Amino acid sequence: MTQTITIDPVTRIEGHSKITIKLDDDGQVDVARLHITQFRGFEKFTEGRPYQEMPSLTARTCGICPISHLLASAKACDDLMAVAIPAAAAMLRRVINFGQLIQSHALSFFHLSSPDLLLGMDSDPANRHILGVAAKFPELARDGIWLRKFGQQMIERLSSKRIHPAWIVPGGVASPLSEAVRDQILAELPQALAIARKTLDWFKPVIGNFQAEIDSFANFPSMFLGLVGPDGAIEHYDGHLRVVDAQRKIVVDKIEARDYATYIGEAVEPDSYLKSPYFKPVGYPAGLYRVGPLARLNVCERMGTPLAEQELADFRALQPEGAVLSSFHFHYARLVEIVYALERVAELLASPEILSRDVRATAGPNRREGVGISEAPRGTLIHNYRIDADGLIIWANLIIATGHNNLAMNQGITQVAKRFVDGKQLAEGALNRVEAVIRCYDPCLSCSTHALGEMPLRIELFDASGALIDTCERG
Repeated sequence: MTQTITIDPVTRIEGHSKITIKLDDDGQVDVARLHITQFRGFEKFTEGRPYQEMPSLTARTCGICPISHLLASAKACDDLMAVAIPAAAAMLRRVINFGQLIQSHALSFFHLSSPDLLLGMDSDPANRHILGVAAKFPELARDGIWLRKFGQQMIERLSSKRIHPAWIVPGGVASPLSEAVRDQILAELPQALAIARKTLDWFKPVIGNFQAEIDSFANFPSMFLGLVGPDGAIEHYDGHLRVVDAQRKIVVDKIEARDYATYIGEAVEPDSYLKSPYFKPVGYPAGLYRVGPLARLNVCERMGTPLAEQELADFRALQPEGAVLSSFHFHYARLVEIVYALERVAELLASPEILSRDVRATAGPNRREGVGISEAPRGTLIHNYRIDADGLIIWANLIIATGHNNLAMNQGITQVAKRFVDGKQLAEGALNRVEAVIRCYDPCLSCSTHALGEMPLRIELFDASGALIDTCERG
């Protein structure tokens, strides 16, 4: 008799989801599925709004990574206006994006995943959380809190708000950078970099302790997608899209923003509100690819800053003849990206041009369609808008990093469940590993659920005593 194991909710992630694991007649895993159970709907309810409002509207998608949506949305609006934003504005957008990346990566690594890494996958779930880490590893917990605070303060110092600032606008940014704010950030960069390097020095030697997880945490050949610069260097704000295969060979390169739909298709499944993007030339579902820190380190040719360049070399030594495939190594890639972000912030703030007061280009709508692409902490973020003659949104499409990874996450939980879960002798640590492979991707589910898809909806009506009166189902 077949059985189903349900993990509800998936813990230590941002948003709401559950996992179902179906067992065969022998109690062994047949297949596992990730179900995203929340729905946001921004693609539809922004219709009819002026395009200028889109950055602030879409930023409300999430309180963890609003900067990412502000940037992709503002870039789509720049495209609608057909303007080139001032150089200082582009530099400031990059700096605040790095602040977003630092705080988000610190949250993922220290707060959400370090309990598994420090306390153990099989440790008591009553203590397997950030407070348990703080009790046993207080210095590392303090470092994580400080690093996230630093990233959040960067955002606040630049934009006057830590969450949902209105500073990134169509055409650039709302106000220039002051010398005082620049100097505040520069003064704290050395401590931030010291924490990032210390954490890497701790993490790299212990990676080998997790070989079973490395072997089974979504460890399979796939394509990877991300932005790169003109010289193939890692890129988070601008550049063009590149797709590489499991050997790090380029599949397609120099995909411009407005051509994304030629290569990326979107499918829906009946058991989730999360779309499943795929690589169109291969088809669905075979066109599985991954995005995010792991993908960015696989698609780029270089980092372009000295410390991060050495860290990239060490990272690639994990799999010198091709791409680093195991999604367990998203954790490692995040730490490398933090080092890179801190080095790039130092470079950008050292430029006299960043203090220019020319930070915004103004224009009305000059195109009916605009596309903005940037790299959110979790991966490639695409905003695509169409407007009418009055500049009102008539259609919007958002492809979120977590959506790009949907096919890979589902294949990954099946792989890890088959390795660790035994339906005849169920262990909590085994189920935690199924959740942990999802945490590797650091999914942001509030950001990602914008298409209704085909997921069934069941409404139940109860009377005052709690008795069921009626039900209504769709799907």
